Amino acid sequence: MNIILFGPPGAGKGTQAQSIVKKHNHFQLSTGDLLRNETKKGTELGKDIDKIISKGNFVSDEVVNKLLKETIKNLKFRDRIIFDGYPRSIEQSKHLDLILNEFDQKIDLIISLSVPREIIEKRIIGRITCNKCNITLNEFFNHEEIKLHPCGQQNFVKRDDDNISIIMSRYDIY
Repeated sequence: MNIILFGPPGAGKGTQAQSIVKKHNHFQLSTGDLLRNETKKGTELGKDIDKIISKGNFVSDEVVNKLLKETIKNLKFRDRIIFDGYPRSIEQSKHLDLILNEFDQKIDLIISLSVPREIIEKRIIGRITCNKCNITLNEFFNHEEIKLHPCGQQNFVKRDDDNISIIMSRYDIY
């Protein structure tokens, strides 16, 4: 079963995707993670992506679609993908449909998340991620989990794009 989680930045798509992954052995396909992984590789494409997202802008559909296709064609993820943050536009939806058809797959479920803007601001500003295990927690909402985290608090980092001006710009575009 392939699932799309749809909603504004900070609505909880990643959190819900992680929950589904644990319960149903799915694969979370986050375009944000795909892009960040490419920047970590240090490739020319990764450097270009980093310049774009650090300013709060969206990476071109062409780049995102190329990275996405590599995952969808992998048989290990067949009919077990949770699309987290993709598609964001009609053009991306059309392209996703083409890629899925090419590999004889389909979308089985779309879940739309609705969250007030004030909550989104708090979620984004407080978001931290563990460099070791990649868990995402929130400084406002997860005090105990942060304090007791097995990897240690020193491994938590904030994303460069988790600031109010970038998030509200993305929210307005959404």
